[in-house]
Amino acid sequence: MSNKEINRIKVVLAVKKIKNKWLVEKLKKNPSSISQWCTNERQPSLDTLLEMSILLEIDIRELLISTK
Repeated sequence: MSNKEINRIKVVLAVKKIKNKWLVEKLKKNPSSISQWCTNERQPSLDTLLEMSILLEIDIRELLISTK
């Protein structure tokens, strides 16, 4: 996969003043996975994005970069 920005996870966490560590604990995921998602090196599954949106109390679309 190319290194295009697809998600806004890092931005959403910054706006909400939430650390990656919090997301690691809540999602029970490896810290390196969260880091790779935040830098758009890898992408989380749709199920994980949905779980993340519920935890962050936002619409799942806010975690993605619009294609419009």
